[in-house]
Amino acid sequence: MKPEAVIEKRKDKIPYEYYKEEFKALSAEFILGNSAVLFHETENVFKVNLLGDIHTVSYPSGEVDEGNPNIKYSLKTLILRYLLSGKDIEGTGKMINYRDVQDGNLYYHNFYGRCLLRLAKTFKNKFDLLAIALEKLDAERLDLGDLSYRVRFLPNIYLDIIMYAQDEEFSASAQILFSDNVPFYFSAEDLAFVGDTINDKLVKLAYSN
Repeated sequence: MKPEAVIEKRKDKIPYEYYKEEFKALSAEFILGNSAVLFHETENVFKVNLLGDIHTVSYPSGEVDEGNPNIKYSLKTLILRYLLSGKDIEGTGKMINYRDVQDGNLYYHNFYGRCLLRLAKTFKNKFDLLAIALEKLDAERLDLGDLSYRVRFLPNIYLDIIMYAQDEEFSASAQILFSDNVPFYFSAEDLAFVGDTINDKLVKLAYSN
């Protein structure tokens, strides 16, 4: 592994270990009351459905997908943040922009380059592959932009993925909207990791058989 990758992995591990300690301080009943997840008492694990993948969170240790070396620390942290910060608020069906979230304007430049620009560049000439990937997630087709779908990210959090094709004046562009309950679960900083996660998943599904 490259030295910079080792440093990045260590940096990502720090918040994960921090939130594990916060997780230990909460009761299983409190966590269940604020998130739409299942708790298996015999195994002492929460099961979180994120983009169709079931992740296990051991209680009370907070270990996410224990024994799986392939899951990123950033994703482990995001799952813990969902369980720790959730307020059990359902969305109204309205979707909001990243800038609508508290501090969204402050972090928008990072979110744009890291998530929206990446999505646009990855699929600018490959809308067909993007559609295939989203349909593998049982996403709902929408009538927005040149290609759009609504996908369930977590049990009660939805994302709209919207693509705009390149034309004579503008390059291809992308937009990610969030169900309006997302501020009750994630901060603006968290949502950059949400964007990373959906990008990673779409690339994986688009190029898998």
